[in-house]
Amino acid sequence: MNDYLFYQSAVQLPTVARAEGIYAWDTDGKRYIDACSGAIVAQLGHGHPAIRKAMMAQLDSVAFAYRTQFENQPALELASKLVELAGGRYDRVFFSSGGSETVESALKLVRQYWVCKGEPQRSVFIARKPSYHGSTMGALAMTSYTPLTQPFQPMFQLYPKISSPTQYRVPQGKSAEQHALDCADELDAAIREVGPQNVAAFIAEPIGGASTGAEVPHDAYFARIREICSRHDVLLILDEVMTGVGRTGRWFGFQHWNVEADVLCLAKGLGAGYYPVSALVTRAELTDPIIASGGFQHGYTYAGNPLASATALAVIDVIERERLVENAATNGDYLLGLLRQLAARHECIGDVRGRGFLLAIEYVADRATKTPFAPALKFGERVTRVAREHGVIVYPRKSLMGETGDHTLVAPPLITTRAQCDEIAERLDTTFRALER
Repeated sequence: MNDYLFYQSAVQLPTVARAEGIYAWDTDGKRYIDACSGAIVAQLGHGHPAIRKAMMAQLDSVAFAYRTQFENQPALELASKLVELAGGRYDRVFFSSGGSETVESALKLVRQYWVCKGEPQRSVFIARKPSYHGSTMGALAMTSYTPLTQPFQPMFQLYPKISSPTQYRVPQGKSAEQHALDCADELDAAIREVGPQNVAAFIAEPIGGASTGAEVPHDAYFARIREICSRHDVLLILDEVMTGVGRTGRWFGFQHWNVEADVLCLAKGLGAGYYPVSALVTRAELTDPIIASGGFQHGYTYAGNPLASATALAVIDVIERERLVENAATNGDYLLGLLRQLAARHECIGDVRGRGFLLAIEYVADRATKTPFAPALKFGERVTRVAREHGVIVYPRKSLMGETGDHTLVAPPLITTRAQCDEIAERLDTTFRALER
């Protein structure tokens, strides 16, 4: 035990020794399946030779160059590639190092845009509840996840929050479509209450991440959201930190509905766990007024550095060459089916949902009423512990504002095969049987 290192809890964990593909081994030689890509990051698994080769080649030329002193070829190429993949009207990219940083960058970009446009009163951002957008102060102000936000609320502005759409806990007497439209219409009501002239942007994840457990909105939802934002001249920021770079069976989550956002936030899978890198993708319409006014008053030390950019380019190249977006779509559907078979066998499972390789299992004490387990039971944490004992790593969170409603994210690397999906499902089955005993 190391007495000096601390993170979020005092839980004693095994020490990792090595990793390869979708597997990791601890210092005792025990093998684990990484069924959640770490924190839904390791898009290509571990130890991919093409990524190592690209990183070593970049290290042999230049690892770091500061953006105010040099351009560098990998960053230029990466920006061009992201614009190509995003399609539509996207034509500008800003780099940073992580998900919280890129969300923070998006908020500041939007705010400075409105200032430069002569509308400095537009300072209100609207987000959803529950939600998670990052741990820096601006991103945390967009977040609704009580354990993470409550200690720090006196330190940031409280902004309006609207309901996140769910297709599992639909109010009695309503269809999933009507509930989705009602959730979207809360945005219209919130904008009107604040005054459209005061609202800068609305931010949302295309598919829910840690805070809601891979909640997929009804197909009607984002069309209504886009119409409301356009009608009130409010910008739309889509947080693709978890859903982007092939995770959901499309390059980006928004492509499931072809919703046109004003700003995209990318991270996690962009560096695939090999190097921290994130990106904001937007349009010249937003950046030109800012550049003309003297420049974006924001930046990070490692933004767009050559090693990060070369790593991300190699990640994208592997995903394209190995057709991993398609693999996430097809084998993700296969794994979803296996998890639904588990739900048929285990009463503790209330719902299984998601897209591609961003899937989740939500647990309930009573299926009929969808009543969650009492928070004191820490059911999701128990699942995670027992799963680890059986050699599979999953990602636990709570679906109802972070206070209750346990769920497990199952989000293996995009390289995962059908046989490995079978192995994940078998080990989870063993986990649930052990819990039931």
